[in-house]
Amino acid sequence: MPVDAVIPFKPKNPKTRLSCVMDQEEREAFARAMLSDVIRAVRMGGCAPLLLCTAPFEHPDAPVTVDPAGLNESLDRVLASAGGPLLIIMADLPLADGAAIARMIATSADIAIMPGRGGGTNAIFVREPSRYHVDYYGASFLKHAAIAADAGLSCEVVDSFRLHTDVDEKEDLVEVLIHGAGAARRYLESLGFALSIEKGRVGVERRTHKETV
Repeated sequence: MPVDAVIPFKPKNPKTRLSCVMDQEEREAFARAMLSDVIRAVRMGGCAPLLLCTAPFEHPDAPVTVDPAGLNESLDRVLASAGGPLLIIMADLPLADGAAIARMIATSADIAIMPGRGGGTNAIFVREPSRYHVDYYGASFLKHAAIAADAGLSCEVVDSFRLHTDVDEKEDLVEVLIHGAGAARRYLESLGFALSIEKGRVGVERRTHKETV
């Protein structure tokens, strides 16, 4: 049986730190494109995607549960009611691939954690969900490792560039344009985003903008 993979998703006004280069409609479309890339990776990795959304939303490739509560509260409810091993993976990982997902769920430990940049947590695999709870925001990787230790659960820290790379800032779009091969990259290119060299560093520029009236 495939492992259930819960993907938290905010369909309305996501990724506000990209407001400097995208309007709200574009940010929502970009978030949906990244989500599609994550769903594809989850399926290729042997998991069944389940969307946990903050507002009503429909996706052709995954069932949706709507829970407007905070991220920790809604995920803790999912963990408490899960009937088997569970993967929690964020929706802003457009470089994710099936091999990285399969590696996480193949761990021999009770828990596998994929750290994000800046101390965050991009994915968690839990073999016995009822024995675990989450604590996102801030240095959540450290908190999640401590939660596992306090519960007496063995923990593997998984190292994967493709799951480590989340997208929040304009500078993060560089990785999508260089390494992406899915919907997120295609959407950025459709908006006119391209790589640029800025004082020897690789950045992004938007060569076309949506007209406003």
